Amino acid sequence: MAAARPGNDGIRGERHGQAPVPLSVLDLATVGAGLTATQALRATGELARRVERRGYHRFWVAEHHSMPGVASSSPAVLLGHLAALTERIRLGSGGVMLPNHPPLVIAEQFGTLEALAPGRVDLGLGRAPGTDGPTAAALRRGRADGAEEFPQQVAELVRFLDDDFPDAHPYARIHAVPGPVQGTVPGGVQSPARPPVWLLGSSGFSAELAGRLGLPFAFAHHFSAANTVPALELYRQSFRPSEVLDAPYALIGAPAFAADDAREAHRQVLTGALSMIRLRTGRPGLVPTPEEAEAYPFSEVEKDFLDGWLANVVYGTPDKVRDGLDALVKRTGADELMLTTTAHTPEARLRSYELIADSYGMPTE
Repeated sequence: MAAARPGNDGIRGERHGQAPVPLSVLDLATVGAGLTATQALRATGELARRVERRGYHRFWVAEHHSMPGVASSSPAVLLGHLAALTERIRLGSGGVMLPNHPPLVIAEQFGTLEALAPGRVDLGLGRAPGTDGPTAAALRRGRADGAEEFPQQVAELVRFLDDDFPDAHPYARIHAVPGPVQGTVPGGVQSPARPPVWLLGSSGFSAELAGRLGLPFAFAHHFSAANTVPALELYRQSFRPSEVLDAPYALIGAPAFAADDAREAHRQVLTGALSMIRLRTGRPGLVPTPEEAEAYPFSEVEKDFLDGWLANVVYGTPDKVRDGLDALVKRTGADELMLTTTAHTPEARLRSYELIADSYGMPTE
């Protein structure tokens, strides 16, 4: 495992306290039953402020659509709000589903974010739709599926971010603004700078592509745990040094939940499991209460799914979660952990991140 070290590339993080690697946060602005999207989004803002003070390195939000329990359908809009609420923590997309959007639009959105929060913005890109088939068709109306064209879309987006299409290219006179076309300020600093591009994935496709392009890689361990180690190995084997990164750098999304006692941790984690079962059986909804999740009559098939799901979540008392996260880093060699937590209430999520920070002796301010 590469030693976690800060760098001036905007990619490598810095660990705090006794954490084995930098710790970060992936938040979906989840909406619990009986709560509103307004409350969920306000809670995401408060969470970003609190984890910034506790030494978490970055805070990402993810693009999902047509899911009542997830309020992060517009990452760029939400990130602009978070930029106004925070000062130091890196902010980014985990991720923007690039086939849903023209690359120029994403270059403009994230150029704007970089201008609003200089040196703090990450652009994470995925190739899945972030939703079901009919919703994907609505998002991509009149366009091809796009997933197979993902490498070309990434290349086009990077060209817009760098403003370096060849003279003969049909887009040579098109500029993403804010962006490099606006030149530099005294001292030779480009304004705004170009946000680092990350590739996201849950299989080997994006792992290999990220390696070949010399980009940092984020793997969705939280819902594709069986593929984590093979994907990271493929990424490292495929890696070619680039202008942005001289060695592989990989983070993984790690589902984790800490509570003051083990029973409460299990009750809260159960709400996320039931949400996922409903989503995968075509019944998406708000995140249920712990009471509803405990009383739910799981079928035998659902019980099998539940057992597999819970086996991949690191949950329990703070000491147990710390041990589980340490073991996950040792097993995968991840350079950074991006913790993700689903619970019914914002208070439970926030308490979990505080307890994990406490267990590692991370900063209190």
